[in-house]
Amino acid sequence: MLLRMRTHLTLCLGLLIGACSTQQQAITPLDRDLAVETFDSAWRIVYESHFDTTFNGVDWVALKQELQPRAAAAGDVRQLRLVIEDMLGRLGQSHFALIPEETADSLDPDRDADVAGEVGDPGMDVRLIANQVVVTRVDSGGAAEAAGVRPGWLVLAVHGDPVEHLLESALSSPEQHSVGARIWRLVMMRLAGPAGAMRQIAFRDSNDGERELTVVLRPRPGIPVKFGNFPTFFARFESRQVRSGGASAGIIWFNNWMVPQVAQLDAAIDRFRELDGVIIDLRGNTGGLGAMVMGVAGHFYTEQTTLGTMKTRQTELRYFANPRRTDSAGNPVKPYSGPAAILIDEMTASASEIFAGGMQTTGRVRIFGQTSMGAVLPAATERLPNGDVLAVTVVCTIIFSIILHGISANPWAEGFGNRYSKTQGT
Repeated sequence: MLLRMRTHLTLCLGLLIGACSTQQQAITPLDRDLAVETFDSAWRIVYESHFDTTFNGVDWVALKQELQPRAAAAGDVRQLRLVIEDMLGRLGQSHFALIPEETADSLDPDRDADVAGEVGDPGMDVRLIANQVVVTRVDSGGAAEAAGVRPGWLVLAVHGDPVEHLLESALSSPEQHSVGARIWRLVMMRLAGPAGAMRQIAFRDSNDGERELTVVLRPRPGIPVKFGNFPTFFARFESRQVRSGGASAGIIWFNNWMVPQVAQLDAAIDRFRELDGVIIDLRGNTGGLGAMVMGVAGHFYTEQTTLGTMKTRQTELRYFANPRRTDSAGNPVKPYSGPAAILIDEMTASASEIFAGGMQTTGRVRIFGQTSMGAVLPAATERLPNGDVLAVTVVCTIIFSIILHGISANPWAEGFGNRYSKTQGT
């Protein structure tokens, strides 16, 4: 879906931008007229496109009068970015982000260089558990595995930053996301870099011993996908069959909702169609193309079923689960009718929450895990005069009866924003 020629994704942008950034913000002198033009452009984009004409209770006109002099006084691009980020932060909502020009351009696959060989990946993931940063995933053949890292180890320091200091920073951050999401962002930002870069990480291993290992970043795995001015996404997908107690189930994991994964998802469902259960693992999946939700959900419904509705200022977009009555080869089949479960955690966001929340509301699946991020606000991007990219929320999710702490909540009861779009394992 294109809105005013802007790319539209249902994705948690703030965390994505932080984790993808591989460069420090440049300190570049800035002409006063360009600074004001850039600030005014960012203000106008929000003013004209935000789904909520009350701007979440913020007097948007007065805010321009307050911050425009600060933008005019900005001596370099870094100071200007702080002013614009202050403006966006006043809304208190997700999916508003300022992407530095150098970050957007450095992750552009249209350049001559091969982007997949430039963007580094540590080959591991972490989560905050009981105030400790725990390695929850080590990729087979990845950088962390090569360095000897194992799942379950505790991270003590990342590239010289003690975890205690990162946790203090996460606790003091004004972001609306959970502390777990914030600490994840801080850790992954410090691990980010080009392929070949070295990262020193201190661990506590399973024997309670301390180790300091050097992780050499490897090229980021996955299929590079580019949408407009967004940083490049790397689509990854895994599926496997497991057996337990005489029963068999298929497990499907993917990191974002992207077009290259459509055929992989369909093929996996085809393989698992006769099994006793299907598990969709959305832990760490921060969203993507929301329209994919309808097709994937259709594998589990025999009748067209409403999953929710999104609303812009002018239009509505209804999400339906459309029954899938043919397999990948075009042969007639029945939608999967067996037990289905969805796994979520604090890093499950946006399109993943639409999928999980919509299917949970209809009673088709059971949800297991942690409360999700609460960030169902589709965004679009637009270039600013100084070259930076502004991502703004343009759609509101208005009809999702999400289960929050075991209680069916009216999404309007808590107003616009993120709070009503959280799901809880039940």
